[in-house]
Amino acid sequence: MSHRRDQKEALRREREQREQQARAAEQRKKMIGYGGAALLAIAVVAVAVVLLTGGSDSSSGANNGGNVFPDGGSFPEQKVFEVGPAAKAAGCELQTKKGSGVATHTTDLADRVKYNSNPPTTGRHYEIPADDGIYSKAPQDEQLVHNMEHGRVIIWVKPSLPEKQRADITALVNDDSYQMVLVPRSNMPYAVAATAWDADPQPGGTGELMLCNDVNDKTFDALQAFRDEHRSQGPEPIP
Repeated sequence: MSHRRDQKEALRREREQREQQARAAEQRKKMIGYGGAALLAIAVVAVAVVLLTGGSDSSSGANNGGNVFPDGGSFPEQKVFEVGPAAKAAGCELQTKKGSGVATHTTDLADRVKYNSNPPTTGRHYEIPADDGIYSKAPQDEQLVHNMEHGRVIIWVKPSLPEKQRADITALVNDDSYQMVLVPRSNMPYAVAATAWDADPQPGGTGELMLCNDVNDKTFDALQAFRDEHRSQGPEPIP
């Protein structure tokens, strides 16, 4: 257990270093690439967009959860770090699906795809993934499958769960949000599910699912173990 915990902490430090480097690079790019006139033009465009849209969130971007995923939650300290034992203790079922659709894109969100699981894991998908983050309204499955192709782990939550449970899951995702997406899903027969798309075996990889009929204290160990096992393992590794 201690080895697994040390490994998890090492991975966390690596992720934090990558995020810091990415932020620094982006800041340097902005400082070098933008002049005063360009900044003024961007500001004018931003004001115009806010005025035209009334300052509302776009459905294509993470929208911080709203009332579906409230703040103020908490979760127990992780005790089980292997996904198999953690899922079993929580009463969750692990499934795999034969993967397909690597780099196979649709170009219109009106082009809906029939997936082989609910929630989906792999298959043909929309050419632009959703942003990482927490959503009060889920992006289309076709976008979210692309997220998983890029190594993201998605947690899907029944919005009818008690507010305390939804807040606690929100706290878990906020605690380590790298490459994570949290969305509501009414039309699934589970209280909470976690999904990922692993690259092996090629060419299509494997769809990974953890399906939980209820939420209890052990569910949080299972979600963290699933996240740590499958995050960054997609067929197209994108930071």
